[in-house]
Amino acid sequence: MRTKALIFVCSALVVVVIGVAFGSVWIPPGSILNIISHRLLETELAEEVSSASVSIVMDLRLPRTLLAFIVGGALSVSGAVMQSVLRNPLASSYTLGISSGASLGACIVILYGITLPFAPIMTLPITGFVFGIATILLSISFASRIDDRLESNTIILTGMVFSLFVNAMTTLLSALSREHLQRLIFWQMGSFSARGWTPVFIMTPIAVAGIIFIIHNNRELDMMTFGEEQAKSMGVDIKKAKWMLLVTAAALTGSAIAFVGVIGFVDLVAPHIVRKVFGSPHRVVLPISALFGGAFMVICDLIARTIVSPSELPVGAVTAIIGAPFFAYIYFARRGKIKNQ
Repeated sequence: MRTKALIFVCSALVVVVIGVAFGSVWIPPGSILNIISHRLLETELAEEVSSASVSIVMDLRLPRTLLAFIVGGALSVSGAVMQSVLRNPLASSYTLGISSGASLGACIVILYGITLPFAPIMTLPITGFVFGIATILLSISFASRIDDRLESNTIILTGMVFSLFVNAMTTLLSALSREHLQRLIFWQMGSFSARGWTPVFIMTPIAVAGIIFIIHNNRELDMMTFGEEQAKSMGVDIKKAKWMLLVTAAALTGSAIAFVGVIGFVDLVAPHIVRKVFGSPHRVVLPISALFGGAFMVICDLIARTIVSPSELPVGAVTAIIGAPFFAYIYFARRGKIKNQ
């Protein structure tokens, strides 16, 4: 187990270095370390390192790669929580309408030019976060009214209804303002382009705090995977635990989506692969999912910005190309198991 975990950690570090090194200009890993040391510790810059390389690493690639890693980790942990709490391997941020809510908020900001007077640059992220969180709160509140036990199937069906309704509102608003349609579509497909250091500094403490809190509650997640009745018999307050874990997972997803746009399937793919390798204990699954999801997102972003260089693809398109077949595999494999029982 420790050897596997060490391999995952080392692989994640290698992927981050590759993400910074590759691009229109190749920058050796040694030069990257020298540049970072020069900026942070004021050490001497190597002769072979140009000022252009310093700018590329510190102003473009490093913040972009770190943001991709943080967002991927947050989405993966969020997906692992949703799949365990709802006991459904296909559960994700789309299931509960978080992505749809964030998209609606972004749509309103983009189409009507709304800006926050105290922080104009943060208007889109804050709005996406608030709308994403509001959607899941409304969804769970509605589910609790029609089902006192707050069963998983009720939450999933309610989330799907809210998601469809919110998506319809977004489509309607987009159709009425076609001059902004291209920008809206690009945001909905996700991108890490030209984000800078600000999202990294804001997203990092949010992601770290959320992931630590969820890992702290790994015992409840382990119990809930065995079924609600068994979890209750072990002393778990099912309703409270679901509220707490789902809202925290939604906060991770909403924060990530708010900064970079809607990026799907990472929260579906990463937890499944980690569980295949490490089993089901969440004290291992959660941190390794964060590492694997972060590395996976960096690779997808690297593909998005290099495969058609100098143009750039939305990273959400790359994750969808990889994730959609994986989604189909999970669905049909699960269906086959149910038939054979």
